[in-house]
Amino acid sequence: MPDGAPEPLVMWEEVARAAAADAGVPDAVAALESIDVVYSQSWQYDDPVARLAARLGASPRRQGYSGIGGSVPQVLVADVVQNMLGGDLDLALIVGAEALATVRRLKKAGQKPEWSFKPAERRPFPMDMHFHPSEISHSVFEAFLTFALFDNARRAHLGRSLSEHSAQLGRLLAPLTEVAARSPHAWFPFARSADEIVTPTADNRMVAYPYTKLMTAIMDVDMAAGLLVATAAKADALGVAEDKRVYLRGWGYAQDPENVAAHPDLWCSPAMAAASAAALVGAGIRVDEVAHFDLYSCFASSVNFAQDALGMAEDDSRGVTQTGGLPYHGGPGSNYMTHSLAAMAETLRADPGSYGLVSGVGMHMQKHAYGLWSSDPGPITPAPLEERPQVATAIVESPEGAATVAAYSVLHGRDGAPESAVLVCDLPGGNRCYARLDGGAAVLEEAESVELIGRAVTLTPEGGINLARIG
Repeated sequence: MPDGAPEPLVMWEEVARAAAADAGVPDAVAALESIDVVYSQSWQYDDPVARLAARLGASPRRQGYSGIGGSVPQVLVADVVQNMLGGDLDLALIVGAEALATVRRLKKAGQKPEWSFKPAERRPFPMDMHFHPSEISHSVFEAFLTFALFDNARRAHLGRSLSEHSAQLGRLLAPLTEVAARSPHAWFPFARSADEIVTPTADNRMVAYPYTKLMTAIMDVDMAAGLLVATAAKADALGVAEDKRVYLRGWGYAQDPENVAAHPDLWCSPAMAAASAAALVGAGIRVDEVAHFDLYSCFASSVNFAQDALGMAEDDSRGVTQTGGLPYHGGPGSNYMTHSLAAMAETLRADPGSYGLVSGVGMHMQKHAYGLWSSDPGPITPAPLEERPQVATAIVESPEGAATVAAYSVLHGRDGAPESAVLVCDLPGGNRCYARLDGGAAVLEEAESVELIGRAVTLTPEGGINLARIG
């Protein structure tokens, strides 16, 4: 929009009414028994769910305002469905919106949003994880860094050269841009070649090796999406046509350790395997019976890890997205999965009888939610949203002496030049640590042309940071 997006509250109402109208029951919003709003980073409201309910003319007895994370929307759906299976609910709404692009534009102009119902006091951001002290000292915060660490670990595990791995990432992501180019909702509806995506240029700088700017999720978008969830009996009573319905047939949720270096195997996700298996078992089908996928794509590693967990080939002809993915469709805060679920519903309506699998990833490859959907109803086996037992590797803050590189990434500045390299190192005895690569520009450049994983390093604690010297 030339003047930017409306405030999130207005967008929540708009997509809620659009979802009801799409189902052929525009008056259903007034009968909602449950409303869940996905946390909005764009604006704080004093009572977001109550404000939305008032605009819709609804009096929901169940109200929720979520925390953050890419797995949140599917978790909300599963929670609602559990309540419906227990006989506690019949009609629910899940909705989310971000106007981060508008907020950013206003900030550049020296302005602030003048939106409604601001709370009396600003509330803290609900960060849903605990950083290890060594992650704090080594600045292991940003998702583009942590997912790059996982990506490089997977590359080394597969025994691929750096150039071979870069080519695979390009082949993975280029088809996502083609889906985005066909979408009326994508933030960047442009098809791009594999080489264009992975090759650093002035307009496509390297961010955290091997991720260029065109390989990173884009949060600063103006987007909203909503889902209307009903029991079959309620849908019958409302008069929802059968060809408008999509059924949740199975779901699963599991967690890996929250700290990157604590993952015993940095190249895979046991929790992804557990959560996806639970979704498939719930529906009673195999992965080769799934026709459509939307695998969470904040970065390439989340897609590759999901395909590995599902036993899918990297070049699986079924594709991995219905939207174009977070780097190209756009990743609006914690609400991307609401968009992917809506897109999957449209795909399944157009392909009656088929199955679609949608996934979400929260925090730093920690939280994993899967939903298996179909236009055909059928029995489901509820999967409790519980944490699976975790096996975590201990992280040592200030080790000294010999270690081996387990994962690494080179961070680049906004001018594209390499600035530093973050390492995860294996220590004698089985523990791990974080470190910064010691050396100048030549050492950083070498790290992007020669494999460092498996190399011996010598660690020296200095000023709260572990410096790693190769050899």
